[in-house]
Amino acid sequence: MATLPQRPPILRPHLPRISNLIPLPTRVHCSATAPPKLNPVTSRPPQLNDPTLKSNWTHRAWVTGGCTTVLIALAKSAIGVAGSHIWLEPILAGSIGYLFADLGSGIYHWGIDNYGGQKTPIFGPQIEAFQGHHKWPWIITRRQFANNLHALARAVTFAVLPIDLVCDDPVLLAFVGVCSGGIMLSQQSHAWAHTTKSRLPPLVVALQDGGVLVSRSHHAVHHRSPYNSNYCIVSGVWNEVLDRSRLFEAMEMVIFFKFGVRPRSWAEPNSDWTEDAQKIALET
Repeated sequence: MATLPQRPPILRPHLPRISNLIPLPTRVHCSATAPPKLNPVTSRPPQLNDPTLKSNWTHRAWVTGGCTTVLIALAKSAIGVAGSHIWLEPILAGSIGYLFADLGSGIYHWGIDNYGGQKTPIFGPQIEAFQGHHKWPWIITRRQFANNLHALARAVTFAVLPIDLVCDDPVLLAFVGVCSGGIMLSQQSHAWAHTTKSRLPPLVVALQDGGVLVSRSHHAVHHRSPYNSNYCIVSGVWNEVLDRSRLFEAMEMVIFFKFGVRPRSWAEPNSDWTEDAQKIALET
């Protein structure tokens, strides 16, 4: 039986696998820096007789200094108005100053609520205090007057005193006096916004009802999840404008893409941001 001739084997050159030549796609990880982690808020609120809620002589001295510089600015403005008989411009400047105070309180409140930590230079103690405030907001109503205002009063003293010494323009002084006074007293209007109407003086209640001071119901929105609205605490007149325009959200995106830092409001609120349900009868 005849046999067929066998075909010679086909020699193929050794070629590397295509997967070895083309690099596989690499997963890109985008990382962002969170604000410094805050120390956990203590599990128990300060007691009513806690020394941290009381005013000391240093607090009173700074509040006295802040009030004095504000009153000097307003007095010099009034004297200038009396001498020049220009009334409309200083009144408008004072009104604009009050609007700027409310706007400034909102921007500052937004900043310390969302960025920094206890070790942040200058602002660290206030950042820590505001985080505790979210846990026990009623504590601010138990702070004594100078204890609540001394930090802002110190800043106002250093900022306004040089203006008092060198400026004689009644319009500028009206703006500075009202704006700095509103900023210094913002923590007091904040405290009143956490106080029941039955415990407030009738004049304060009337100012809240008239929209001159931020009201309890208006500010309460800030203490509800996701804690990212109604930051202004003087009159609150800017809150609707800022929230509708989403200005703070835009600023947060700019900071995130520029520096990679996430605001605290983007995270799921934890127990340190949630108001303690146990009021231990302090609201009554």
